[in-house]
Amino acid sequence: MRIPFSYADVAALDVPEQNLLACLEPRSCETAGAVEQLVNAALDQPVNSPPIEQLASPASRVLLLVDDATRQTPASLLLPALLRRLESAGVARPRINILIAAGTHSRMSPKEVEQKLGAAVASRYAVTLHYWKSEETLARIGHTADGTPIRVNRMLQQADLVIGVGQIVPHRVMGYTGGATIVQPGVSGPEITGYTHWRSALFSGDKILGVAENPVRLEVEEIARRAGLRFIVNVVLDARHRVTQVVAGDPVAAHRQGAGYARQIWGVAQPAAADIVVAESFPADYDLWQAAKGIYASELSVRPGGVVILVTPCLHGVSGEHPEVERIGYHGFDDVRRRVERKEITDLVAAAHLVHVGRVICDKARGIMVSPGIPRSTQQQIGFTPAESPQQALSLALERVGARAQVVVLRRGGNVLPVVERVEARAPDSRGAESSDRSG
Repeated sequence: MRIPFSYADVAALDVPEQNLLACLEPRSCETAGAVEQLVNAALDQPVNSPPIEQLASPASRVLLLVDDATRQTPASLLLPALLRRLESAGVARPRINILIAAGTHSRMSPKEVEQKLGAAVASRYAVTLHYWKSEETLARIGHTADGTPIRVNRMLQQADLVIGVGQIVPHRVMGYTGGATIVQPGVSGPEITGYTHWRSALFSGDKILGVAENPVRLEVEEIARRAGLRFIVNVVLDARHRVTQVVAGDPVAAHRQGAGYARQIWGVAQPAAADIVVAESFPADYDLWQAAKGIYASELSVRPGGVVILVTPCLHGVSGEHPEVERIGYHGFDDVRRRVERKEITDLVAAAHLVHVGRVICDKARGIMVSPGIPRSTQQQIGFTPAESPQQALSLALERVGARAQVVVLRRGGNVLPVVERVEARAPDSRGAESSDRSG
C-alpha cells in the first residue's frame, strides 16, 4: 500500500499489505452552511447563557481572547459576527480590546496577527499579544490548594465581559483545546501554567487525551471562572480545516457540547494496538513543541515495546521558548520526576512536555524521527533515532520489532484521536521479537 503524507516534499510510504493494520485520519464532513451562518446560529441560541446582547451594555469594557497562530481557528471569519453583536448592544469600538492568548508559545509577528484576525479587525481594534514571562502584565487572582499562585494577564481584571474565541480538538494536557484553555494556559503566568501541565504529566495519555472531563480540565475551568471568562465562541473543524460546528455560550456547557462534536470528527477506530506507528505531525508543524502532538496520539495507538515514527518539518527547530527540551532531551517519567524534585528542571511546562513524549519513546516504545528542520545530531541528543525518509524509518522499525509487525499510519497526526478497539495477543516471530498475528 502506498500512503502519501500531507507534505508535498515528503515521499509517500510503501507499506507491505500484510503489515498494514490501518491508515487513520480524521473525518471530512459536509458543512451545514457558511461560517457566518453557523456563528450567528450559535450566537442566537447560546448554551446555558444569556446572549451577547444581554451580557454587554454601552458601559461594558469587553475583552476578546483569541488563540494564536499555532491553532487553526479561523478567527477572521468568526470575529465580524461577534463584533457586530457587541456594537449592536451599544459597545463602542474603543471599549473592545483583543488579547492574543499565546500560552507559552513564541510571539506572533504583525503579519501573523493580521492573518489570524483579518486585516480590518487588526487595524480597527486594539490588539495585544500576551507573553507568559512578562511580569508587569500579570495580576494574581488567588492560588491553588498547594499554594501555587494563579496569575493571569491583568487585562482580564480591567474588563467587564471576557469572551474566548478558539477551536476544540483533542489535547494531551487539557483533554481538548477550547473553552477555559483560552485563559489557562492562554493568558496565564508561568507558575500556574507549570502547575497544570505538570499535573497532566502524572497521568498516562489515555486518561487525558480526548477525555472531556478530566482532573486537569476541571481545575482549569475553575481558574477561568475566577479570571472572569463568561462566554465562548468555539469551532470544530474537520480534516480539511472546514468549520463544521460552532458552539457558543457558557465556557463549560458549550465546551462539552463542542467536545462531543470534535470526538465525532477526530476520534477514529483502530482495530488493535500497533507494533509500529507512523505519525505525521500535520497540522502541528511549527516546531517540535507543536509537532509532538503526533507523538501524543501515538501513545494511544502503539503497543508496549513498539516503535513510533514521527514525520514532521519542524522548520523552527525544537522549541525557542523552552530550551530545556533540547538541552535535557526526552526521558521516562521517573527520570524527569527526579530531576524536577532535585530542581534540575524548574520550568514545569517543559518538564511536562518531556514526560508526555518520554512516556512514549522511552517508557512504552522507541522513537524514530524524519525531520529536515532538526539536525540529526540534535535528534539523537533528544532521544530519537534519525532517518532520512519515512521509508528508511519503516525499515529500521521493522528490523527492531520483526518482519511481521503490524503498522498503523496516522495522517493529520497532530489532531487525530486513535481509539483502539481491542488488544491482541502477540507471539514471538521467527527472530525472537514480539510480533502481531493478523490472522486473529
